[in-house]
Amino acid sequence: MTASKAKKQIQKLTDEINYHTDLYYVKSKSEISDFEFDQLLEQLGKLENEFPELRLPDSPTQRVGGTITKEFATVVHQYPMLSLGNTYSSEELKDFDSRVAKGLDGDPYEYFCELKFDGVSISLIYENGLLVKAVTRGDGVRGDDVTTNIKTIRSLPLRINAKNLPARFEVRGEVFLSKDVFKQLNKDREDIGEETYANARNTASGTVKMQDSTEVARRKLDCYVYYLLGADNQVSTHAESIHKLESWGFKVSQTYKQCKTIDEVLAYISQWEKKRLELPLDTDGVVIKVNSLEQQSQLGFTAKSPRWAISYKYKAESISTRLNGITYQVGRTGSVTPVAELEPILLAGTTVKRASLHNANEIARLDLRIGDYVFVEKGGEIIPKVTGVVLEMRDASNKAVKYITRCPECKTELIRKEGEANHYCPNEKGCPPQIKGKIEHFIQRKAMDIDSIGEQTIRQLYELGFVKSPADLYYLTKEHLLKLEKVKEKSAQNILDGISQSKNQPFESVLFGIGIRFVGKTVAEKLAKHFKTMDNLSRATYEQLLEAPEVGEKIAQSVVAYFKDADNLVEIKRLAQAGLQFESTQREAEKLSNLLGDKSFVISGVFEKYERDQLKDIIIANGGRVLSSISGKLDFLLAGENMGPAKREKAEKLEVKIISEQEFDAMLGK
Repeated sequence: MTASKAKKQIQKLTDEINYHTDLYYVKSKSEISDFEFDQLLEQLGKLENEFPELRLPDSPTQRVGGTITKEFATVVHQYPMLSLGNTYSSEELKDFDSRVAKGLDGDPYEYFCELKFDGVSISLIYENGLLVKAVTRGDGVRGDDVTTNIKTIRSLPLRINAKNLPARFEVRGEVFLSKDVFKQLNKDREDIGEETYANARNTASGTVKMQDSTEVARRKLDCYVYYLLGADNQVSTHAESIHKLESWGFKVSQTYKQCKTIDEVLAYISQWEKKRLELPLDTDGVVIKVNSLEQQSQLGFTAKSPRWAISYKYKAESISTRLNGITYQVGRTGSVTPVAELEPILLAGTTVKRASLHNANEIARLDLRIGDYVFVEKGGEIIPKVTGVVLEMRDASNKAVKYITRCPECKTELIRKEGEANHYCPNEKGCPPQIKGKIEHFIQRKAMDIDSIGEQTIRQLYELGFVKSPADLYYLTKEHLLKLEKVKEKSAQNILDGISQSKNQPFESVLFGIGIRFVGKTVAEKLAKHFKTMDNLSRATYEQLLEAPEVGEKIAQSVVAYFKDADNLVEIKRLAQAGLQFESTQREAEKLSNLLGDKSFVISGVFEKYERDQLKDIIIANGGRVLSSISGKLDFLLAGENMGPAKREKAEKLEVKIISEQEFDAMLGK
């Protein structure tokens, strides 16, 4: 393809992808399948790799990440990001209204009300319609440049095509993780044996400042915008600016309302107090602004906040009840979670009997004692939490809680690793909930997808001694299944059919399903593509594993340890004998040329234009080979930033040619 044709095709694909992105992420509609969308994105990525000079500054491929940011530059805000004054009472809101009336000398005015979302404030700067900078709030005067990470948010336009667009303007918004995404993120953490995140807001904040934008893209951040700033926006009210943002393709929460009086404001606050809990993200209040921009200017600012706006904070619904006891749950990876057993109470519309206590540190911080009356809150959180103790109701005879030292299920002594908050049961091969948890992990949709089996079926199979490991599933008979409660001939056959069909699941699903600690779905896919077969992976050294995409020291150590364990090797052998897929069917990169003439490469470090996976595909597509370790037979070490000194030293000692990203491009005639 010529550069001229490639340029037209890149623009065509960019416009098409941007159209479908806006339709799906902003308007919640869809005209094509996820697979068709991914195919368009893949076509664009291939063209951009072949013609990197034609990559557009607002290319949709930026949304999948790939850039590593070691340090975030500090940016001074053109318009300071001031905090708002807070209130929890209607009386104080009426006082605020009186101050507004006085400051406007009796002129008529109205308010604009918006829900206050529990996320991370962001400033977005556009020049000539193009997103050029995204800056965190910081201290209000200056923040961090996190543009690369913010570009991964699919609901934010990277370029705006509209008439009479100001040459430069700024948009303020709130970056957040939806409840569903946060829940799935924690589920994924559980799957790989990591501690779960405490709340969505802190997780969003940490994600915005991550160094690897690829990981940021995976987190599926979202953003609602709520404020337009700039000298040439041609609006006279806040409402007009919101409507302009909507017309430009920004995502604005449709929960706002213009209010003529403070009584209407109070009615809006009352309306959303319960209703907000049905929203897909957490909220913690309402922001009330004077609508007229001229009147905002007239009212001005204090040293810390605007006089024309205030934040009303909802009080999280809290109620006290008796702590009857603490039970301890053991997860698939052996992590032990304490749970408060409560005297049942009605909270936020549901009956609450239990609440998470997270870990031993939280129990100590709260100074809990069995028999205490404790405060329980739900608020915007999905799971109730204990927030404090009603000390004036404490019985002096109540004794402080002593965290258990042995597993509540198998009585093995618990361990607590340095730097971790959770206690663990190390008896992974003999602790019932860990064994059942591994089987539940194995059958889940992202792994072997055996939907004919559920948690209760696994419990019965385990208790009857029929299934003690995932491999045992493939050796079940109808006679076994008919011994289970409520399982008849037809359901027994459905279970056997589901187990049989799972043998068609691809290698990467099997690899995820066997439950190697720290190997999530994405890492399993990368390992499967890199090593091709289970046999190759099982023989890989620690150093070879580090060469695979997405694999760091912790994952490499875990994989090596897994395949050193004799029991695991027996399990793998039994799964192979059962007929599971142990070889990758992922397509190799399409052959484009023989420019690299069977030359061998080792890729190491971080690159400006490419991900390491992309480089591997480009090398193979142009006739080269990618090796995992440096030897005297290696032709080139392709070196990016932050390459380990040991690799460079070994390459120099063996007189292997070390080339840069630019030299590699030159080899391809770029």
